[in-house]
Amino acid sequence: MAFFEPIGACVLALACMAPAQPAESTFQLTSHDTRGRIGTVSLTCEPTGGSHPGRGGACAKLSEVDGEFDRLRPEPRACTLEYAPVDVSAVGKWRGEPVTYRTSYANRCVADAESAGVFTF
Repeated sequence: MAFFEPIGACVLALACMAPAQPAESTFQLTSHDTRGRIGTVSLTCEPTGGSHPGRGGACAKLSEVDGEFDRLRPEPRACTLEYAPVDVSAVGKWRGEPVTYRTSYANRCVADAESAGVFTF
């Protein structure tokens, strides 16, 4: 029996060395415009879920910038010059790290384009 003890310990040690799953990324996203419309959705990435209507695309865009909302690459889109501010916020975690993001956009079209669709809901 003494022969198998080191083997058993080795097997247990290897099981403990399996790669850890990345911490879940979850957000509460909110938008508020000058017409008094307030929208809020949940977004979960890794695995993808939540109530965001475009959660797969939103998670893909956030993965490209490692969860840094201010680094999202705008999508090309023609928007009017109408000034109807939209305030957006994201509160949650990206791979276990706390995230708080707030910004304003000139209008809903600009918010959708500049956030690469993350705030499209």
